[in-house]
Amino acid sequence: MSVVKVLELVGESKNSWQEAAANAVKEAAQTVHGITGVEVTNWTANVNNGNLVEYKANVKVAFNVESRQ
Repeated sequence: MSVVKVLELVGESKNSWQEAAANAVKEAAQTVHGITGVEVTNWTANVNNGNLVEYKANVKVAFNVESRQ
């Protein structure tokens, strides 16, 4: 039997929403092992003088919980 845990994260990028989501996964992968999937739940951005200046992606990262058996 396997158990999957889900972490909620916010990634950021100066370039795009896709890069913001990728940054969240890349950062999480440094300490979370066995990431199996990601769900993007929201896209937002900061605006300055009518321009998008920072993209944000709310993501849920899923990974298997390691068994101690």
